Amino acid sequence: QVQLVESGGGLVQAGGSLRLSCAASRRTFSNYAMGWFRQAPGKEREFTATISSSGVTTIYADSVKGRFTISRDNAKNTMYLQMNSLKPEDTAVYYCAAGVLTARSDKAYKYWGQGTQVTVSS
Repeated sequence: QVQLVESGGGLVQAGGSLRLSCAASRRTFSNYAMGWFRQAPGKEREFTATISSSGVTTIYADSVKGRFTISRDNAKNTMYLQMNSLKPEDTAVYYCAAGVLTARSDKAYKYWGQGTQVTVSS
């Protein structure tokens, strides 16, 4: 069992930045691929970014490519999402997830955090 806790969400103006963190409960964190997903009000959860267990491979949704950066620190059991040039359409609850595959599909992830709210005002 892996417990994941997100932090760093909040309210920011368009064009601003936020950094989300996802802290994992176990030292086996380095064995897992990690992902960020988001869910806006009235919409389905969507893939945002993913990173391989080693951190070598990263994949981004087209909507965030060039603005968001996913990273991880396996020594700290923590994953990050640096979000720059934020837009109102980035407003959502952001979830981190752990799985065995570096994948876009949420079905590849077994463990999920509770989410952190990001609100971008225009």
